[in-house]
This record gives sequence, C-alpha cells and structure tokens, in this order.
Amino acid sequence: MFDLTGKIAIVTGGNGGIGLGMAQGLALAGAHVVIVGRDASKSAAAVGTLTAKGLRADAVEADVTDEAAVQAMVGEVLRRHNALHILVNNAGINIRKAAHELTLQDWSAVMDTNLTSAFICSRAAHAPMKSAGGGKVINIGSMLSIFGAPYAPAYGASKGAVVQFTRSIATAWAADNIQCNAVLPGWIDTELTRKARSDVPGLNERVLGRTPAGRWGAPADLAGIAVFLASSASDFVTGTAIPVDGGYSIS
Repeated sequence: MFDLTGKIAIVTGGNGGIGLGMAQGLALAGAHVVIVGRDASKSAAAVGTLTAKGLRADAVEADVTDEAAVQAMVGEVLRRHNALHILVNNAGINIRKAAHELTLQDWSAVMDTNLTSAFICSRAAHAPMKSAGGGKVINIGSMLSIFGAPYAPAYGASKGAVVQFTRSIATAWAADNIQCNAVLPGWIDTELTRKARSDVPGLNERVLGRTPAGRWGAPADLAGIAVFLASSASDFVTGTAIPVDGGYSIS
C-alpha cells in the first residue's frame, strides 16, 4: 500500500533541506520525482544525488510565486510524463523581524512564497489529478502553524494559513478523490534553521530541552510521512495537519 511505482510527483523547493528529504522518500518508494525551484544548478545537483542512487528524478526551473510560470511548469511535467499524481508544496522562506520592524515588502515576500505558491500550484495540479482519477496534495506547514514567535510574524501567519488552505481544498476536492494534508515539521536541521540558530540566542538549547526525542530532526525524518500521505495508505486521510517534531508540540 506504500508503493508509488508509476506515480509522478512534483516537489517544490525539493532541491535541499526538508524538500529533498521528502523527494528522496518518494523516489525510494518508486515515484518519479520532479524537483521544482528557481535555482537550476541546485536542482540539477539534487537530481544528481537521487539518480546516483538509481532513483528516478528530473527538474523543472520555475518561480512558484508566478502564476504563468507555474502553469508552464505543470504543462512541462505533463508533456514529459503525461500525468501528475502527487504535489508537495514545500517552497518557503522566512524573514526574521518583529512585526514593528517588518516592511510590507518583507511581509509580501514571505506570504507569496509560503502561501500563495501553495494555492497557485495546487490549483494548477487539480485538473490533471482529477483526470488521473485522484491525487495527493501535501502542504508543508510548521510548528509556527500552532505556536507564535516574536521574530516570525509573517512566517507564522503564512504557515497557519497553509493549514486552513489545506482544509479548504480537502473538502472541495474530496469528490475528485484528491486527498490534501499538511505536514508540520518541528525543528529540523536545515540551512534555514541553522541561520535561525545563529540569529536567535539560546534557540538550540531551548529546542533540545523541549524535544522529548532529545535532538533536532533531519530531513530524512520527513521521508516516511511523505510516502504515507502520497500513497494509497492514506486514502481515507484528508484535511489533517500532522506534526513531525520529535514530540516538541506535546512537551
């Protein structure tokens, strides 16, 4: 029930961090993964990492905040592979400033990348998934979908909205056999969070002290949830927001 052989999966922001961890999980389960990002060289390196392991992957360069670029990207995926079954909306950024220091440009950049891109990509994926008889949308939220942080007002707002957007499309597209769920990663060791550790004094100690697992997560820790939510194992699971956080949210 976890076999993804023959499935075509798009992973936005799949060229590093959590996105690459999920992309590798999907590919190991048999999917052909299309990595989407703005940095063509970084995406090519990620594809090389996967294909060197005998996995199936390619890349499409696209700015997922641009409506026309997303339509062209989905069209290219369909031209190459004739179908689309799985979409992982992972592209994301953070600008660490208190609300009174945040500019409108900062706010819009975070919202466009984290939230609007998920809307644009999901809308573009709906028709081909419906034509395929069903599909899976996996949106990446955050612990800040649940909690507040003084240094991340735009990021937290965008990730809270990702959960509500997920619930909306889950109810709207259930009749098309499209399941839509959110994943809420905890503190995962990525380029983004390494910068947070340097920017936010004491963050490392607080995360380790609160996480029952006693460690930061690794991108590979997101592979299993990606496979579950992309496979037939989750056909009766939709509209959920699942923490993958080593117990941080319950401690």
